[in-house]
Amino acid sequence: MTGPSRAPGRSHGEVEIKPLDSGPYLVTGEIDLLDCDGNVCGIEKATTAPCRCGASENKPFCDGSHSRIGFS
Repeated sequence: MTGPSRAPGRSHGEVEIKPLDSGPYLVTGEIDLLDCDGNVCGIEKATTAPCRCGASENKPFCDGSHSRIGFS
């Protein structure tokens, strides 16, 4: 965390979230992604792809499983 006024799970600046056709969400911008227990998942890139189909072996991130299962 970078200061007392920023709570975990809040964005650090401008963020764009775009669902890709039959694929993951594409998140561009600096964010803290929280798991179901409120722990911050490590994100080291300016763009990340959280899973949308539920089949990823690398949850909460996409691993391409949407293609294998025919997600649409």
